Amino acid sequence: MSKTAKRSPRPSVNDMRPEYELDDSRAKPSRFAAHMDRPVVAVVLEPDVASVFNSSAKVNAQLRSIIVARTRRKHSSRVRSYRRKAG
Repeated sequence: MSKTAKRSPRPSVNDMRPEYELDDSRAKPSRFAAHMDRPVVAVVLEPDVASVFNSSAKVNAQLRSIIVARTRRKHSSRVRSYRRKAG
């Protein structure tokens, strides 16, 4: 006995309900598209993290400060001088 589920036939475009019909004649281009010079990445924050920040500018500022701190730490750890202990 096979346990595969029977698939219902895929509905055609004509089977859509009238309330789901899309009218492309009223579509408008995105008003934000001109502001996106480079690829934009959307990130979803967990609710506890999102409760700390009330704007995307604050999130970006915090992430930039972390990036700067990490790069400073990386560069400072590369330059090490080893000295012999006296004695």
